[in-house]
Amino acid sequence: MKLYMMRHGETAWNADNRILGSTDIPLNAKGREQAREAAERLKDISFDIIYTSELSRAKETGLAVAALQPGCKIFHDACLNENDFGDFEGKDRCSEEYQSEKRKCFKRYPGGESFLDVAARVYPFIKSLLSDPQLQDKTILVVSHGGICRVISSYFRDMENEEFITFSMPNCACQLIYSD
Repeated sequence: MKLYMMRHGETAWNADNRILGSTDIPLNAKGREQAREAAERLKDISFDIIYTSELSRAKETGLAVAALQPGCKIFHDACLNENDFGDFEGKDRCSEEYQSEKRKCFKRYPGGESFLDVAARVYPFIKSLLSDPQLQDKTILVVSHGGICRVISSYFRDMENEEFITFSMPNCACQLIYSD
């Protein structure tokens, strides 16, 4: 199996540096263009399956990639939805209060989820892919969100707290995360 992960294209809230988690904000014009460009960059990889979160920004990005992948199947799964940042949704990402809360990995955001909550739904998803005998010869793309990419990365390699907190993927960046 080859497993790739990709972050969705840009949204208005990304452009405004606002915290975007479980709020369903679609791609903006730049994000749609990023998705088209990424699809073109990735067209020679030949994905068999694309999994996206159920949020429109990830679905739209995944569909753009799938459009250039003949025979590729696409599935949407809620366990790949971005972290619920609770009371911080839509707030300034640079705020002191948010940056302080972000460093408390095991604590839930007020009205939202902790990173442990997210790992509790993402890790079993990844484990199910890796253990499914029908997927062992497949090339798979997971299109999700910055926080989900952070958790997927932590599944495959140990990360110190600071590395975990500061992990970032640009919009429409794609990485090969696992290959057997």
